Amino acid sequence: MEEVFKTVKASKITISELMLPSHTNFSGKIHGGYILSLLDQIAFACASKYSGNYCVTASVDTVDFLNPIEVGELVTLKASVNYVGNSSMIVGIRVEAENIRTGKVKHCNSSYFTMVAKDKEGNNTKVPKLILSTFDEVRRFYYGVKMIAVRKDKQEHEEIFDYKSDEALKNLKNYNVKVNLD
Repeated sequence: MEEVFKTVKASKITISELMLPSHTNFSGKIHGGYILSLLDQIAFACASKYSGNYCVTASVDTVDFLNPIEVGELVTLKASVNYVGNSSMIVGIRVEAENIRTGKVKHCNSSYFTMVAKDKEGNNTKVPKLILSTFDEVRRFYYGVKMIAVRKDKQEHEEIFDYKSDEALKNLKNYNVKVNLD
């Protein structure tokens, strides 16, 4: 079977949406949950476009809310596949909001979603290999490698860390907790 390669550019998707009063939270800013919904949609579209398959969200690795979004601003989400494994892809997403009266643009969110390609039977399926064409794409790919390593390290730590040990319990005095075990 012939190996398939695609460029990062082939995965890129941009969507824009005007923020309405119905999208607000109790403080009058755009609700983070609404933005999360848009992030999931664009991650799906980006991964599916790149892989040519239906894709599911395996994990939301990072969602950094940097600036609030106001009613009436035009929100633009830009997504691309930054990393590929066998059936998984890490999709990087940048969210910007533009004040349509002044033209001022602010960076509001950066997010990383791990998506997995599925075949017609719902099994994981191979995705095209990634062609890196710029040093920025190389940097983003290595960031994906690092994210996977950190995730594995975290899982390994959970498996071996003895939170019941005297040392672990004694160490809790360094935090804002009171231990009151039955």
